[in-house]
Amino acid sequence: MQNVRIRMKTLAFFLASLCFLSGLTPAADAPPLKPAKTVRLLTVGNSFSENATRHLDALVKAAGHTLIHQPIVVGGASLELHATKALAHEQDPQSTNGLYSNKQSLKQMLSAQPWDFVTIQQASFKSHDLETYRPFAKQLHDFIQQHAPMAALLVHQTWAYRVDDPRFAVAAPKVGEPAKQADMYRMLTSAYTTIAVELGAHRLPVGDAFYFADTDPKWGYQPDAKYDFKNKDQAALPDQKHSLHVGWRMAKQKDGSNKLDIDGHHAGPAGEYLGACVWYEILFGESVVGNTFVTPGLDKTYVRFLQETAHKAVLASGVK
Repeated sequence: MQNVRIRMKTLAFFLASLCFLSGLTPAADAPPLKPAKTVRLLTVGNSFSENATRHLDALVKAAGHTLIHQPIVVGGASLELHATKALAHEQDPQSTNGLYSNKQSLKQMLSAQPWDFVTIQQASFKSHDLETYRPFAKQLHDFIQQHAPMAALLVHQTWAYRVDDPRFAVAAPKVGEPAKQADMYRMLTSAYTTIAVELGAHRLPVGDAFYFADTDPKWGYQPDAKYDFKNKDQAALPDQKHSLHVGWRMAKQKDGSNKLDIDGHHAGPAGEYLGACVWYEILFGESVVGNTFVTPGLDKTYVRFLQETAHKAVLASGVK
């Protein structure tokens, strides 16, 4: 049933793709090429799924569609955590161990709607290690099939950390740990692809889109080589133009002072927009290029690049 639903979206998606590739994109104020549709989505994830879907509803509304979205967000949650919660509720429905912050279990939320899609993902710090996905991804897959049999399972491929994240500043990384952004991207992509194949599921190629954008000669992020990190009295932050990640920020300390700190993990406004563009294309089966929603503060030319990068990633992944 999942494959039938995915195939039904293929024709319309390719028609939109042909328009994009031939330069015949619809006018910004043109009505949707397809009748309005409603998609029901349940995301089983963490802050990265929250990042990637933050602007999804706005993109959907701008295209004239409707999104019904139930997020399950646990900071730093791994596949193991969600699988363990599902099992705990099955073993003892009265225990709070199997419940989330909304006082509901995964089973209850899976049964609450006729979901079209349910997504799972690995915690970012484990995403490069294939063995951390097993057996928990399969356990979640089976649990989702049991309680939401009509839903298509999607595996959300998360993204690599920013090139200047402290994780990549370690002089001698442990065996099996990525030494740089390119290594992390390569390893997590291999792990997500392998698991998706094992589960017979499709992959949400957000990690691909991030890497394509980050390594683009014109639009990719470059660390500020002129910034004096030794000068603790600087009020200004480093130049972070085109950063997809939160990056450098002034973090308030317990004594009330501010300290320069970096978050090279989570998506910033541009990364959140890019992630949502990928999700939109996969869920609604149509190109995001030309969508009129723009995250406040982002340059429209840069937004166009992000839309086209998301479209490129989806086409390259083979997911329709």
